[in-house]
Amino acid sequence: MDILILNGPNLNLLGRREPGIYGSRSFDDFFPELVAAFPDLRLTQFQSNHEGALLDKLHEVGFAHHGIVFNAGGFTHTSVALADAVAAIASPVVEVHLSNTAAREEFRHKSLIAKHCAGSIAGFGLESYRLAVQWFASQRPKRLGFQV
Repeated sequence: MDILILNGPNLNLLGRREPGIYGSRSFDDFFPELVAAFPDLRLTQFQSNHEGALLDKLHEVGFAHHGIVFNAGGFTHTSVALADAVAAIASPVVEVHLSNTAAREEFRHKSLIAKHCAGSIAGFGLESYRLAVQWFASQRPKRLGFQV
């Protein structure tokens, strides 16, 4: 199974950005551990601070991958374009957030992409990614309604 981990704005700063909220470990340090935990999956990652690059990546892999784990960062709450892209693609998407967005500022309580996702995971730090990948690993492509 091909699974893309797609990270949005400011997630390149994990480990340095507000460690009290986002932890002290970078995603680049965590990703090899995630790959090792799921040897039967083909995990790739992509990060961009640019909405258009995230849209392009969704369009590129959204009809070929078995799943996408998407942390849209701040675009979660503002981007109709990303929500439309998630709705338009065939690959199932699981939304992830490191922090518990429901326990934060009011503007973070609404996700524009959530209704187009298979599910959402928030509040478990980098483990949110592992939980999302675990869900994909437990599914068969046929059950996901998507065949490559």
